[in-house]
Amino acid sequence: MDDLRFGTRDKRGHFHPLQPAQPAPLWQRPFSLRRVIAWIPEFLWPWNAFHLATALLWVHVLIPDWTSLQTLSLRNWLWLYGLNAAGILLFFGGFELVYYVRRVQGRRFKYNPKFPSEAPSDVFWFKSQNLDNFLRTIFVTVPLWTVVEIVMLWAYANSWAVWLPWGTHWLWLSAVTLAVPFVHEIYFFFLHRLIHTPFLYRWVHSVHHNSINPSPWSSLSMHPVEGFFYMAEAWLHLLIPSNPVCAYFTLHSVGFGAINGHLGFEKFEMPGERLLDSHAYVHYLHHKYFEVNYGGDGLVPLDILFGTWHDGSKEADERMKERFRRKKARQRSRSPADTPAE
Repeated sequence: MDDLRFGTRDKRGHFHPLQPAQPAPLWQRPFSLRRVIAWIPEFLWPWNAFHLATALLWVHVLIPDWTSLQTLSLRNWLWLYGLNAAGILLFFGGFELVYYVRRVQGRRFKYNPKFPSEAPSDVFWFKSQNLDNFLRTIFVTVPLWTVVEIVMLWAYANSWAVWLPWGTHWLWLSAVTLAVPFVHEIYFFFLHRLIHTPFLYRWVHSVHHNSINPSPWSSLSMHPVEGFFYMAEAWLHLLIPSNPVCAYFTLHSVGFGAINGHLGFEKFEMPGERLLDSHAYVHYLHHKYFEVNYGGDGLVPLDILFGTWHDGSKEADERMKERFRRKKARQRSRSPADTPAE
């Protein structure tokens, strides 16, 4: 398939979609109900549907029985860790194998024409982004994901959290489920802005940003502090009347769903000349420019509100550069005036 029907490549081979990124139609002006209705299937399918399906699978089939979850045990933690690690190996590893190892669609639709394996660097363990990101994911973030998960289940099993049944509270729980992606964008935006402050960026978030050219294993490659607070979003359900399925929907949206911003491709070629949108462009621009697009892909337009939105256009480049120039001017104005040597 010719990816240049959908974008352009600059002289360095970087792919740019033809259309600048836009927030969800809910926030586009002039408002169009037709556009919102047409967007709903994209909002639901396939990514959110996948996270909800895995939430149901975990709650109703895979997790230990609720009686055993009343006690925090290493055995249950190891079982849950095994489930999470296996799920990540299949999901992240599947994308990595098909599009980064076997490279079934080559560089078509790839934002950065280089693959991480082509650029060894001392910033990574063993000078390999792929190996570094894999090890940090499986042995740092997924164990912390499991800590958040087992505490969440312990709270439900001991009635510390308000557990509403679907049969009698389906309307409220449906609203909570639909709100999960919106709440995630808000939580992620403010957490992300926090870890971009100089001290936390240097000691915590820089680990994730070593992957300037992200790939699937970059998704959960994080410092332990970032990994824990990123996954702890699921504990928000312990503060409101909710249900384990809703809590798992959040947990899997932030866990499995982290891959969306790190796939590195605009689209994936599917059988029958169909294309699957990755929803990766907005966060790819964050990895490229560092100080833009702190939220998601515009489901809640906080980056627009705070002036950090970058849609990939030349105009957005100029706005970003002007913002950087003003920032440097403020920093210079606050620095002590030079004094002559005695």
